[in-house]
Amino acid sequence: MTAAAPSGAAPVPDAEAPLAGSRTASSRAARRLLRQPVTIASAVVLTAIFAFGAFVPRLAPQGWNSIDLSARWRNHPPVLSGWHLFGTDNIGRDVLVRTLYALHTSEQTALLAALFATVLGVAIGGAAGYAGGWSDAVLMRAADLIGTFPALMLLLAAYVFLQPVTVARATLVFALYLWIPVARIVRANVASLRESEFVQAARSLGASDLRILVRHLLPNATGTIVVAATSLLGQVIMLEATVEFFGLGVSSQIQPTLGNLIGDVTQGGIGPFSPIGLGWWTWACPAALLVVVLVCANLLGDGVDAALRPASPR
Repeated sequence: MTAAAPSGAAPVPDAEAPLAGSRTASSRAARRLLRQPVTIASAVVLTAIFAFGAFVPRLAPQGWNSIDLSARWRNHPPVLSGWHLFGTDNIGRDVLVRTLYALHTSEQTALLAALFATVLGVAIGGAAGYAGGWSDAVLMRAADLIGTFPALMLLLAAYVFLQPVTVARATLVFALYLWIPVARIVRANVASLRESEFVQAARSLGASDLRILVRHLLPNATGTIVVAATSLLGQVIMLEATVEFFGLGVSSQIQPTLGNLIGDVTQGGIGPFSPIGLGWWTWACPAALLVVVLVCANLLGDGVDAALRPASPR
């Protein structure tokens, strides 16, 4: 028999029991994320693609509009060896270089627009959820009013009045529309927690409303904010490509994007009977890269969402 412990001695912890607090919520979410190979692979591929886009001015310093004057390299299909791996267009510009420079522009727009929309949505949604009352009603009804317009129609109308469209103007347009879903998510989280005991305790200790919101309420919505910001990335790229497919947005004469490279070719015709003499490879390369980016962004967003949900399998 095992001798009983003295009455005044502290109980010995069970060696098999996990120590309380040893695993934080973030570490558990990280472990769940690492158990998702598809999400990890998507993150790696997306990071590699964005890295190529970010460093393309160093990788191809000749620029996106550089022309190979050799007649044999005009409108040349993809080759497995040589200088132009993905072929050239009808005046001798490298399709791969133009696609990477287009990615450089598109990722700038997507990252900045997602960042600004997230910051704006967190600020408006947090203020509405914490204040409540008429402030909440006014801010959320304004969001509902803007959100009633279809995204594509609103962007087309905005681009018509903002000609010529630049990357900065396109980023501003996306940010001023896409903050709405972030604001709704943050507002719901803050409104559900503003009467919690830890908020009441912070008030009783003299914490200001701004400190309570920033230090106590918004950290509890970090998971949903990250998921919303990740989803915005794919939305911006898709909406930008769709608008530029119709001939609006940033012009390919000013700066190439994935959308306007595809749009320029399709507006002139596709295939061997194209009136402007462009082969299929001039649009297939940016279109394939666009599809890969969108798929990876969506898979990454779904994986992050599954990892951050408390009900996710461990």
